[in-house]
Amino acid sequence: MAKKNQCEGCKGLCCRYFALPIDKPKTREDFDDIRWYLCHKGISIFVEDGTWYISMKNECRHLTKTDRCAIYPRRPLICRRYKKADCDYVEGEYHYDLHFINDREMDEYIRIKFDNNVTEKQLLKKDIKKKLKKAS
Repeated sequence: MAKKNQCEGCKGLCCRYFALPIDKPKTREDFDDIRWYLCHKGISIFVEDGTWYISMKNECRHLTKTDRCAIYPRRPLICRRYKKADCDYVEGEYHYDLHFINDREMDEYIRIKFDNNVTEKQLLKKDIKKKLKKAS
């Protein structure tokens, strides 16, 4: 009996992008590097279970016009290991911790993450100075 192709009925969604883990950004410069990635078409950044990923829309050269794999019997190991449970051909949305689809979103995130913290620190210092003046 022939083994059933798990991709039957799919539109080849997993063959139209790939995502790779990236180092977790720590500094403003790290986040600005990610903002640069997002200046490019077809790039998004997401965080899933605390791990940062870069996703690149880039269709596999072996995907046919009928959304089938032209090299299915000898497809790469990463494709063979891809399980139905991980399939993109499911209903509903992903539940990312964070998801950025353009540089403007990252720029806003950077401002909130870094500039608001600076402002809070400055306000805290001012508050402490006021309290010290009142106590003297």
